[in-house]
Amino acid sequence: MYAEDDLLPISGLQHLLFCERQCALIHVEGQWLENRFTAEGRVSHERVHAGGGRAGPNVRQAFALHLRSLEHGLSGVADVVEFHRAAPGRPWRPFPVEHKRGRPKRGSWDTVQLCVQALCLEEMLGQDVPCGALFYGATRRRLEVAFDETLRREAAQAALRFHQLVESGLTPPARYDPKKCDTCSLAEVCLPRSAASRQRRVRDYLDQALLLSDPQEGGAP
Repeated sequence: MYAEDDLLPISGLQHLLFCERQCALIHVEGQWLENRFTAEGRVSHERVHAGGGRAGPNVRQAFALHLRSLEHGLSGVADVVEFHRAAPGRPWRPFPVEHKRGRPKRGSWDTVQLCVQALCLEEMLGQDVPCGALFYGATRRRLEVAFDETLRREAAQAALRFHQLVESGLTPPARYDPKKCDTCSLAEVCLPRSAASRQRRVRDYLDQALLLSDPQEGGAP
């Protein structure tokens, strides 16, 4: 179990799974820059969180619900948690819904973040949370997510890795990946292109040094 003072933000899991260097820049070094994508995401969350609460005969919605898990050392705010009517005499079933600005991603960072919200709800409410949903603004559609054992294990491992990274106090070196780096808000801080260029120069220097030291390649005896 973690102490209250040791809780890390649930949102940081997205940073971790997207890029460990980005995660360390934000959560170890305290760096942050905003671009169009982060601004659109922030505004989207603010709109959802302003919803307050809604109640219908079969579904109740709670907006901006605060979550925490002492077992996994995480805390945060759920965009929406729906409570679905169950059988008579049974508690309403929690169903977390996370809003995202874009489209479904190939990586697992959205589903892991949602699963962690479910783990928090289970710990807080003492109820099973078997599934939830991701709502993507670009498609205006929900993608339902089942919290199976594989996803739960990945979520728990991500939480543990997040704590290990922060506790280490170390920022991993930059590695340029155009699919990630070109849209990252921290590109000006991270400088992945410069790092990649330096790494190429070092490799070229070492290759040349090895070539010159090899007699079979015409180097010095």
